[in-house]
Amino acid sequence: MALVIVCDAGPLIHLNELNCLTLLNDFDQILVPHQVWQEVERHRPAALSKPELILQQVDVTISTQSVFQALVRAFSLDLGEQAALSLMQGYSDAIFLTDDAAARLAAATLGYRVHGTIGVLLRAIRRHQRTQDEVLTILRSLPAQSTLHIRAELLQEIIERLEIQS
Repeated sequence: MALVIVCDAGPLIHLNELNCLTLLNDFDQILVPHQVWQEVERHRPAALSKPELILQQVDVTISTQSVFQALVRAFSLDLGEQAALSLMQGYSDAIFLTDDAAARLAAATLGYRVHGTIGVLLRAIRRHQRTQDEVLTILRSLPAQSTLHIRAELLQEIIERLEIQS
């Protein structure tokens, strides 16, 4: 089965800030809705121009289903998140990659698998893309190197759990 991810802007931006965008290379398809592409282009264009990473820009029509629109309103989802979740409707086995808490909740409500930047970093250890020590270094540098918003306590808890595993 092909391993497909649908990306929101956050993970593309944050992984690029951490010089870890290539961690997405072992996915079979990396789908980026046009609306998300434009957002990344505005905030971190370098994330879209990595020759070693094949991102597929996809034209997406935002779902007009009433349940979907109710979620959009309830979680105040931006256009990129709406497009990514709309695209997920055609790729139910895909993983939705987002760092936005509201988008994660909306995706979970719709029954989608969701991961974010931290999940990609931790996965890199299991996939032998980075060592545990390398990921620990990245996690420790995260507040200074990335615009990812994560509570300091949560980040520290993740680091401590990873240290215990060594």
